Amino acid sequence: MWALLLLIGAASASAHLQDLSFDGQKVFRVIPQNDEQVEILNSLASIMQVDFWQPDSVTLVRPKMQVDFRVGAENSFMVEELLKESGVEYQVLIDNLQAALDAQFDSQARAADHSYEKYNNWDTIAAWTADIAAQNPDLVSRSVIGETYEGRPMYLLKMGKSGPNKKAIFMDCGFHAREWISPAFCQWFVKEAVETYGKDTVMTTLLDKLDFYVLPVVNIDGYIYTWTNDRMWRKTRSKNANSSCYGTDPNRNFNAGWCTTGASKYPCSATYCGSAPESEKETKALADFIREHLSTIKAYLTIHSYSQLLLFPYSYTYTLPSDYQELNSIASAASKELASLYNTKYTYGPGAETIYPAAGGSDDWAYDQGVKYSFTFELRDTGRYGFLLPESQIKPTCEETVLAVKYIANYVLEHLY
Repeated sequence: MWALLLLIGAASASAHLQDLSFDGQKVFRVIPQNDEQVEILNSLASIMQVDFWQPDSVTLVRPKMQVDFRVGAENSFMVEELLKESGVEYQVLIDNLQAALDAQFDSQARAADHSYEKYNNWDTIAAWTADIAAQNPDLVSRSVIGETYEGRPMYLLKMGKSGPNKKAIFMDCGFHAREWISPAFCQWFVKEAVETYGKDTVMTTLLDKLDFYVLPVVNIDGYIYTWTNDRMWRKTRSKNANSSCYGTDPNRNFNAGWCTTGASKYPCSATYCGSAPESEKETKALADFIREHLSTIKAYLTIHSYSQLLLFPYSYTYTLPSDYQELNSIASAASKELASLYNTKYTYGPGAETIYPAAGGSDDWAYDQGVKYSFTFELRDTGRYGFLLPESQIKPTCEETVLAVKYIANYVLEHLY
């Protein structure tokens, strides 16, 4: 087995996972049964580039955990041989990543302009934020809360009927660049709000009594990079001192157990925590906005993918939050709401024990700031497509998620603090 590992190491020394074409790249799913099999995955990751999809770092892999990872075309045969030889149970989730990538774009709505049922690039989304505000001036306004590392404005939409002393819910999408279904949801939610206001009693009440702040894409530079250079990019695009590797994981960059567990101090890592909490302009802009509006923001919802989870604090510690019972019952009811449409099953619970420990997340940070109702959604699917969810699933994914978000928002409205 070790001879095979050495062979793979030699073969992969010159290989990159960042190739423009993903032809022949494979995504494997394994469930290591014991520490020895976990060690095999660690060895693999140490001699070649392995892109961990779930969990997002090899350091988090434990026995009996489902692990999804991507390897380059030149390594996939040898990786498969190694898994067979060492008796690690595996399946090939995606046999050819390029084919899966091409198959994402299966929407019938192939219009050149904005569509809610396809993945829109950043320029299209930016134009849409201006249009939706212009078309619905009594419900939607747009502001800029900061700019990205590369100097792009971060647009925030505020939705709601104007009224005195309104409390608010903050929702963001697009923390991790490759999670395209996430920004698609933020756009869909805004559409749903403006289209059903005055028709749907729950939505009408919510917008009359609450404001919604929606940040459609947090990590704009990274998102653009997934359209132009590397579809699998995750982090921001900031330059790191004394390193040729770019970017920080924005969801490890908040001051909540920062860089302790499930985050890396190594700039080349996918889970790099950054040089300091809020070192990224994007996370600082978001945190500054929430700090400035702490008296009104009563809920924080952050949308990620994939794995069909509804999580709440904590992720940086196994300690349960003081509001555990309440948050757990909301998550349970919201998951039921979500499943009522297409029977999509979500798992819910505190982040650390439900998936894995990860420090520096925005949901833990918001909760520790006093935003009691703090939730993370991990949208579809459970790995068949992973980050390459086809456009034909945007509509059903968003429709069911809206039900859960409306449930949470309505609960917040009835339990203002």
